[in-house]
Amino acid sequence: MSVLIVLFLTAILVLFSGVFEKGKYARYIGILGLIVGLGISFLPECEFFAQYKSMYDYSYNAALFTKVSIVVTTLLFFLGGFAFSNHRSHQSELYALMLFALCGGIVLFGFQNLVTLFIGIEILSIPLYVMAGANKTDLRSTEASMKYFLMGAFATGFLLFGVALVYGSAGSFDLYAIHDFAYNNPKNLMLIMGAILMLSALAFKVSLAPFHMWSPDVYQGAPSLITAFMASVVKISGFFALFKLMTIAFGGIAGDWINILGVFIILTLLLANVMGLVQTNAKRMLAYSSVSHAGYISLIFFGINNFSAYILGYYLFAYSLATVGVFISLIWVEKIKKETSIPAFNGLGKKEPILAVVSTISMLSMAGIPLTAGFIGKLGIFNQAIGGHYEFLVLIAVLGSALSIAYYLRLIIAMFFYKEHTFTAAETSTITYKIVSVVIIVALVAMGIVPDLFAKLFGL
Repeated sequence: MSVLIVLFLTAILVLFSGVFEKGKYARYIGILGLIVGLGISFLPECEFFAQYKSMYDYSYNAALFTKVSIVVTTLLFFLGGFAFSNHRSHQSELYALMLFALCGGIVLFGFQNLVTLFIGIEILSIPLYVMAGANKTDLRSTEASMKYFLMGAFATGFLLFGVALVYGSAGSFDLYAIHDFAYNNPKNLMLIMGAILMLSALAFKVSLAPFHMWSPDVYQGAPSLITAFMASVVKISGFFALFKLMTIAFGGIAGDWINILGVFIILTLLLANVMGLVQTNAKRMLAYSSVSHAGYISLIFFGINNFSAYILGYYLFAYSLATVGVFISLIWVEKIKKETSIPAFNGLGKKEPILAVVSTISMLSMAGIPLTAGFIGKLGIFNQAIGGHYEFLVLIAVLGSALSIAYYLRLIIAMFFYKEHTFTAAETSTITYKIVSVVIIVALVAMGIVPDLFAKLFGL
């Protein structure tokens, strides 16, 4: 909870820094606060907060996912100077909203009962509804905000209805009390219905099919840096919340919801990867890529063992790094050309080789190509599912990965094998973008060659 307080206070400072010189120092205050928060996340929790453990517990897994989220958010803040160059009048508000959303994610990492879960989801979601519509003069941004808000409200209704049914059956909001009730009453229909409704609500948050329909429009309409935040930090928060809820509270009735989740996974992997093949816009293609990864990550529920949380953290960190890596190029191209179509990337490899290389390695990692972190992440999840005798789902996932290579290659070919003469010599990326690109390249390759590096980085 110490980390949560530090980041919340940082968000307040960032918000009010907008009073001075239009928020010129907001990004630097945010980065400083994130670094301090990251340092505190490696320390033992203050004993004072032990009295709140029934609501929020900064456990081993909560600490791991908190560190991962802070690192990814920090990388995004470094990209903000250029990405938010057309939001000078309200950039402090955007940075503050990102930090508030991160606070919501951190609440989700440590929630101990359904009330805290709901609070965390709302703290995470409400800033996103605002940020999605930050491009006030762009109708697509307004549309993204409205669609996200309406679909989010719909999902919240599912969540609260599910919470009501679970409380009505178990008589408690506490995860472990629900866990005990589920094991003692595995055929309780009200509990099962509540679990399925809550699964559906969180499936919306992580964009599992058929609850993914908001993703392409919201990803395309929102500012690109916000899209990167949604595709990385929000997905980390949503998936760990889903993992914790379903494995702890509803582990005793897993037989009643696991098959439904399996259907979601099959729909997600086939639909998202096929739709990704026909996209001509890079942001929409990445939206369907994000949906497909929700399918791969959901395999973590099959064949669960003692290493499942670690495997989930590794995969989400590798995927988030790759997402930021692709968006580095996308943000730069969008600023220069005012569009994000795949042909807009033509010739990027010659103009900005470092940006093109980081995007290429990131997409190869997303596809699960060996010697990248994404390969190790997929290997861990697939191996766990095979150990649980879910070979059919792994076969679908491998097929989906093969399909994804095709649409990733389209963007790679555009960057390196097509000539483009509209880039001018004066248009060069900032030194910050190049440094972040190199950091991501090194991280993705190093973690692919030495998988234990992830554990060493986060003090495990």
